This record gives sequence, C-alpha cells and structure tokens, in this order.
Amino acid sequence: MSPLTFVSQKSSKKSHGNPKPVPAYFPTSKDSILIPDVKLYDAVREAPRRLTNTYDVPIRSGKAWKVPKGSVVRISTPEGPQVCDFNCWEANSDFKEHMWASRTRQLHSAHVSTYDKLWSNLPYLRPLLTIIDDSLATYGPDEHGGRVHDLLGTRCDPYVDKLLSGQDNDFHCHSNLYRAIREFGGQEENVHDVLNIFQLTGLNEHDQYFMETCPAKAGDFFEFFCEVDLICAISTCPGGDLSNWGWGEGSEDRDGSDNIGDMTSVCRPLKVEVFQLHDSTEILRNWHSPEPVKYRGNHGL
Repeated sequence: MSPLTFVSQKSSKKSHGNPKPVPAYFPTSKDSILIPDVKLYDAVREAPRRLTNTYDVPIRSGKAWKVPKGSVVRISTPEGPQVCDFNCWEANSDFKEHMWASRTRQLHSAHVSTYDKLWSNLPYLRPLLTIIDDSLATYGPDEHGGRVHDLLGTRCDPYVDKLLSGQDNDFHCHSNLYRAIREFGGQEENVHDVLNIFQLTGLNEHDQYFMETCPAKAGDFFEFFCEVDLICAISTCPGGDLSNWGWGEGSEDRDGSDNIGDMTSVCRPLKVEVFQLHDSTEILRNWHSPEPVKYRGNHGL
C-alpha cells in the first residue's frame, strides 16, 4: 500500500453479537427463477452444435456482435491470460435494456459462474443470458479471497486515468466498447458496468477493491446461453493479464519513480465463437425466452 493511501475502513474486526447473516435475495418457492434448471442447461452445454461465427479480437481493441436467442457463445483465451470486459444489451431495445451488474451481484454473487444469469435493468428485469460452462469455475477463493469473473468493479476508462495519471489514453475498455458498438448505433452513454470475465478480484481487509494477475491459461473459456436476442461487446483490456497494472502508460509517479511500464507486453487476444444447436427444437422444447417482469403498479402515482 502506498504511503499516500487513505482508507476509511479499519481492518480490525469487531463483535457486536449479531447472528450470522443470510443472503438478502433468495428463492421464495420451488418454482423461483433463481433456482436454475440444471437439467436444461446441462443438455444445452452437451448438445451437438455448429459453429456459425468466429471473432478474433486483437489486443487493446473491442468487438461487438449480434446473436439470436437460443445461441451459445464461448469467449476464450487462445494465447494465455487476458482480462475481458463484457457488455450486453437486448438487441431490439435500442440499447435501453442492458446488463445490470449490481442487481446480478445481489441475485447471485459478486463473482459469477456456471448456472448464474446476467440480469437486465429496470423496467425490464429479466435474464439476458445464463452461464453454462466455465473452465475456471473451481479457481477460488484463493489465499487472498480472490475469485474470477468479477462484478465488483467496472471497466477502466480514460476519465479516471486522466484523474489519476494526468494523461490522455484512448484505449481503455470504456473506449474500446464504445468504438465497438458504434457499428450498431450505440453511443458512449450506452456503455455500462461490465462483467470482467477472467479477472481475479476481491476486497482486502480494508474493504478495498483489489486485482490479482489473471489465472487463465491458453484455451480457458467462459460459455453462455442467450436467453434473448443480444448485442454483445467485449474489450481486450489494455491491462492484459493485470500483472503489470498501473495508471498511465510509461508514466512516473510524483516522486519520480516509474508508475507503470508498457502493458502491451502482457496483453493477449481473445476469441469469440457463436454456436447454434443442431436440434434446438427438441432440446429447447420446454424453454421460453423470458419476458420482462410485469409490474402493473404506477409507483404510487
């Protein structure tokens, strides 16, 4: 920790005699949507499929693509560890319905894996996708409490970099995602809080967000089933595997010491594969694309 660091949260634990807390959000019946249909998603994962699209995403760049409901998407690390910042939107909503990171944290956990869903914002609140496979599912928690596939943090962006380093840098994840979605009419304001796929994070004893080096190896993957028609976008994070992370590029701290070297040396490409099931009619015969929550009140107005 830098001698300049200020923390408001103390590290010593206090005992107030409170009972052990339970999750704030939980299923209220056996038919709850929070209980995954394991049999369905296992069948989707194991079913024969055909490859319909492949996207090779170079370092420090972004890519967006459309994918129909019922599809399977696999994001992988073909050459080794690399953090992937992920956004998604319901494809027919003009970017209005998008992944809601904070509600997903509450309904599932701060890091997600197999059978968890990514939920959309209000006034929609429905699953956009369900994770069906994850080669890093058994990684955490590590000795520091770190876990992978992070919803705690968000994307790096040029504004916070300017704030902390004083430099302009155009290749943050926020900018990569913005450039990517312009192909489909997206604007900067449509980029939202991300799922950091393959990113290893947690909270330290001071309740501060930390990032460790990405544990992915060549060929690791994260796979999901599309519950609705989607526009997806990823950024190959300019921090690469985060083993050499810092603010600015080749900048110096105020005391004259090196802040960070050239992070491109730890950057690697990502790969996206989109699949269609060979026999979706049979496998998905009891599946229905989820509808938005039908709240019929008027907010007390």
